[in-house]
Amino acid sequence: MKTTLQLTKRNIKLFFKDKGMFFTSLITPMILLVLYATFLKNVYRDSFTASIPPIFEIDPKLIDGLVGGQLISSLLAVSCITVAFCSNFLMVQDRATGTFKDLTMSPVKPSQLAISYYAASLIATLIISFSASAISLVYLAFIGWYMSFADVMLFLLDVFILVLFGTALSSVVNFFLSTQGQISAVGSIVSSTYGFICGAYMPIASFGSGLRKIVSFLPGTFGTSLLRNHAMRGVFSEMENAGLPSSLITSFKDSVDCNIYCFDKPVGLGFMFTILCSSVALLVGAYVLLNIFKKPAKSS
Repeated sequence: MKTTLQLTKRNIKLFFKDKGMFFTSLITPMILLVLYATFLKNVYRDSFTASIPPIFEIDPKLIDGLVGGQLISSLLAVSCITVAFCSNFLMVQDRATGTFKDLTMSPVKPSQLAISYYAASLIATLIISFSASAISLVYLAFIGWYMSFADVMLFLLDVFILVLFGTALSSVVNFFLSTQGQISAVGSIVSSTYGFICGAYMPIASFGSGLRKIVSFLPGTFGTSLLRNHAMRGVFSEMENAGLPSSLITSFKDSVDCNIYCFDKPVGLGFMFTILCSSVALLVGAYVLLNIFKKPAKSS
């Protein structure tokens, strides 16, 4: 246990010492927030405003709160995964530089190395993701705050579970990588495609029916929906109090993926939590098995 803790500390220090990996991980959520607020905020606001019949008078701050909830949930749905991949690239770098082989030739067990990489990546990703969450919540407080204390706690729980999912997923994927070129390729693929797959860049409600059915089964989609539900629940409650018809509020929820449907049946929040947590357990189990059955490298 002591060896695992020492290795974990070593990996965390190396991650934060490597300015390339650290600043890439840290700046990604900030860039996304700026891009969302600059280019998508008005688009989302106009879309919601156009959907409200003229006979209803709605406080503009409600619309801003709705848009803000969608923005920050999209940001964190993506960054929790992309940051996990960045922080986990240390494992691949150690293989590329030969450090991993040196460590395995010492009295360190492969299982201890595997656990230390996972734990270090998890801790580093949590630090950055919770920092991004704090900044996002401050941003939401400025433009339109309708979250209760329970909503905030559940929102942070969603972030925590998504970080667990992202770290487990990146651990499995990065297990098969061994060069800097592979790191760059995987990093580019994840950063450019995951946001679309999970419904963060574009709500899956706007996808074609076939693609929508496929994406609706992915754990990342449920993670995005959980974030949206807890970031926007207060806004929808205020809209209901303002007299908006329930059918219109339901259409809003459908359009931003607060409501997810599988085979045309709504998926409950409890089921989303269950699927996301089960996916974490399966991926961690796969990572453990990969390390158990990994063949030792031949000495040159």
